[in-house]
Formats: sequence, C-alpha cells, structure tokens
Amino acid sequence: MKRLILLGAALILCSWISQAQTTNWRGLDRSPLDMAFFPDNFAHDRRAGESAVVRVIYSRPQKKNRDLFGSKVPYGKVWRTGANEATEIKFYKSVTIGGKKLKAGTYSLFTIPGEKEWTVIINSDLDYWGAYSYKAENDLLRTTVKSKKLEGAVEAFTIQFEGDGGNKAVMKLAWDHTLVEVPISF
Repeated sequence: MKRLILLGAALILCSWISQAQTTNWRGLDRSPLDMAFFPDNFAHDRRAGESAVVRVIYSRPQKKNRDLFGSKVPYGKVWRTGANEATEIKFYKSVTIGGKKLKAGTYSLFTIPGEKEWTVIINSDLDYWGAYSYKAENDLLRTTVKSKKLEGAVEAFTIQFEGDGGNKAVMKLAWDHTLVEVPISF
C-alpha cells in the first residue's frame, strides 16, 4: 500500500512538473527557419552519388504590410539577410562569387541593401544573433550585385537557387518588391 501511495505521489509530482514546464513556453517564433540547397530541393530529391554544392540556413521574416528596404531594413547598413540568427551558408566545394574564390566551408552571409545594388558579404564568424556583432575584418569575400524591382510583393523573405546542373548557379534573394541574384560558379 505504501508503494502505491509513493508511486501515485511520484506520478502526480511528475505531472505537475510537466505542466509547469509547458506553461512557461515563450511565444512561437514568427520567422520560421528555412533551408535552401543547390541543387534545388537536394535534401528531398537526393540521388545516389549526388552531392550538394551549397546550403543556406536562414529565418524568413514576413512583410506584414510594412515598408521594408530603405526603412525597416535600412539602405547602406549591414543586414543579417533574414531574421533572428545570422544567415549561414555552407559550400560543399570551392566556389567563385563575383570573380573571387572561396574555399569549401561554412560561413555567415550578410548583405548591405541599396536602392539599385547590394553588397553580398561572406564572413568567417558563425553562431551569433543578427548582425549586431558583425565584424568587417572577418569578411572573406565582398561583391556587388544589381537589385531588381518585382511586380508583385514577396510576403516572406526567400532564398532559392537556380541552375542547370552544370558548374554555375544563381542564388536568388527575394522579399517585398526586391530581387537580388548572386551568380556562383564551382
């Protein structure tokens, strides 16, 4: 009988602790984490012997009827290229971006948005939140690309790759009425 009482008390205590933990959850992140691969949809459509070339892990902020580039995301200032943690880009083989070579590895991806062109930055620092700790002295590569105006608005910031399976790809960054295309060769 004592064992049953102790077992019952233990179950009640575990249940109470479990409920106490679940009531302390902070709100869900509104900027869900996403991943883009080249070849496109690599993780889902992987074939035997095929390997990825690039993977980008980023958070997807939403437009929500806001003025974005030049306002919420200021022109001329380093942006984390997404939301929350700094965007991370992994090259599985050496690549060339903007005529500059970069060794295979994992890096942070930052951008400096402008009205007509953006600066794309590959930085060696990893694992920090936003661009608040960004250090230009750790940049490994900087290149400038043109920005394009889109007819319709893209609600959630999106990164996708296009390529023909050869030795070139284009990393596309789109949000609101802005599209930036970054050519990559490998």
